[in-house]
Amino acid sequence: MRWKTEDVTGWGRALTSESDIARPERAAHLASVAAQGPVVGNRRSYGDACLNAGGKMIDATRLDRFLSFDEVTGILHVEAGCAVGRIADVFAPRGWLPAVMPGTGFATVGGCIANDVHGKNHHGLGSFGQHVTEITLIQDGQTKVVKAGSGLFKATVAGLGQTGAIQSAKLKLIPCKGDVMMVTEQRMDGWDDFLAHLDASTATYTVGWIDATAKGDKLGRGILEEGETGAGLVPRPNKSKSVPFNAPHFALSKPIVKAFNNAYFKRVPAMGRTSVKPIQDFFFPLDKIHDWNKLYGKRGFHQFQCVVPIEQAPALREMLEVIASSGLASPLAVLKRMGAGSAGYMSFPMEGYTLAVDFPNRAQAGLLIARLEEMTENAGGKIYLAKDALCSAKRVKAMYPDLKKWQREAAKADPARSLETDMTRRLELRAET
Repeated sequence: MRWKTEDVTGWGRALTSESDIARPERAAHLASVAAQGPVVGNRRSYGDACLNAGGKMIDATRLDRFLSFDEVTGILHVEAGCAVGRIADVFAPRGWLPAVMPGTGFATVGGCIANDVHGKNHHGLGSFGQHVTEITLIQDGQTKVVKAGSGLFKATVAGLGQTGAIQSAKLKLIPCKGDVMMVTEQRMDGWDDFLAHLDASTATYTVGWIDATAKGDKLGRGILEEGETGAGLVPRPNKSKSVPFNAPHFALSKPIVKAFNNAYFKRVPAMGRTSVKPIQDFFFPLDKIHDWNKLYGKRGFHQFQCVVPIEQAPALREMLEVIASSGLASPLAVLKRMGAGSAGYMSFPMEGYTLAVDFPNRAQAGLLIARLEEMTENAGGKIYLAKDALCSAKRVKAMYPDLKKWQREAAKADPARSLETDMTRRLELRAET
């Protein structure tokens, strides 16, 4: 297996490292290179979750085969490098969907497990790992089948790759009506209006775009999208576009972002609207813009994502006030209601509200995010490690109460700590066993 030295970055492009990368094409190849102790990653997490400066990495995206599918139970056995969007493309016309899908279809099954991702239906169906029945891991060059419910399973789901390389997994797909989405969009005039509608929604899928620049009476305004799968005439998908170069610094200046957000809010009529969309356009709206991360310029960006308990909604409102006053927010800001579901010791989801906001990588952004992280900790919430690049070890340890359980399992699976990444070292996640 050939190794190639490359400069590697997370999706946020703010952190970079140099690593030797291998791209295995068969399970036997994966076992061979995994024995050398590299980390595995598709580099769709935003920060340094899969970076390994000076070490080795595996890009497993060529391991993307469907191994078996049971039409009765909906159990799909699939290699870990398969993109979740490809599963949706193939199985939605047959009446099946992954139970949980993140905001990008380029995320792999292995990455979805390693971060226990959530989607637009977390309030109803929980996290990705709750629909995984079995994981095949590679440890010390040997395969090991891990069943749901075991300690090793709970340490692998949301385990950031620290228990071994994921070779394949069995997922329980859910029935759907087809590969069309019936989507209703409504304007939300402010924070209280938004939360009231999120709480009252009975839709299977809900997600909110929020205007993170709005202040005063308009604070927290945005657009609530509610979706249901459907069947029928599939509208023509939007053509993919690419961002050919890094955007200039002024592209996300305060006046431009504010004007864009105002126009985006008004694109939905005051009385709301319902439309039919291809399933990919609803679940993965940004995937049609390849390399959209270049819109933040060559210095990249950071995403802050937190979740706070239901009763701490005022703390989230206060965060929005801080963000709006900073003048740093981008047009990408998302608000969702989450349920209680999670599957791993280090899972991010908890019952509450989650807010995600992108910030261009500037000195002021680091200070702002540190303040937001402190507010999150004080509210009894969590920050999402799949998006993090800046948090401190002390803060993360305070947010994840099952850390020691995870550390014990990770230490048994990888006693030499050969699977550590830039993130686990920065956050000292493996330091206590």
